[in-house]
Amino acid sequence: MDERELDQGIAGAAGAHQRLLARLDAHPDFDQQQPSLLPDWTVGHVLTHIARNADSMIRMLDGLDQYEGGLEGRRADIEAGAGRPSGELIADVRSSIWRLEQRWAQETAWDGPPARATVGDVPRHALPSRRWRETEVHHADLGFGYTFADMPDDFVRQELRRMEMQWKARQPMGLTTLPDAVLHLPPPERLAWFMGRISIDGVAPAGVI
Repeated sequence: MDERELDQGIAGAAGAHQRLLARLDAHPDFDQQQPSLLPDWTVGHVLTHIARNADSMIRMLDGLDQYEGGLEGRRADIEAGAGRPSGELIADVRSSIWRLEQRWAQETAWDGPPARATVGDVPRHALPSRRWRETEVHHADLGFGYTFADMPDDFVRQELRRMEMQWKARQPMGLTTLPDAVLHLPPPERLAWFMGRISIDGVAPAGVI
């Protein structure tokens, strides 16, 4: 187990949690039905997903599947919670963060059996980094003024390394150089492209999370 990666993930996610909560507290009367920056999702969908994702992290540490009912259960929970008033959405996000961070503080088996994520088994000690990623990116997806340019430099560097390795592994042999238009982007914008949040003329988006 890489204890440094674990420490960085927990500290990074905790910071991302507080940035998100501060922004929500500064804009408490948003319309939950307003479109987010994600296709077909409102702000209420994004916030409900952030909360249920926190609960899913606890489930995985408890040895359960990430979402009860799998991906269909995930979808149903998000739809069921998306229409709640803004105050209820903020309270849900906050309480789910508290539960998750408390569970992390109590965890003693970070090197235990792999967690059962929807994408397959993942190391338990990698869960905080995954949560950090979910919180940063979906904070930006809300469309409340937080962008990839506002994300911490260490997060952007870490995620660019990860995404570049994934991208190269999916390319035909010998075609692993990024397009020039992507290479010339500032790091935050390059990460946004990798995660499918921006497009470039003539270059297909790399993917989404």
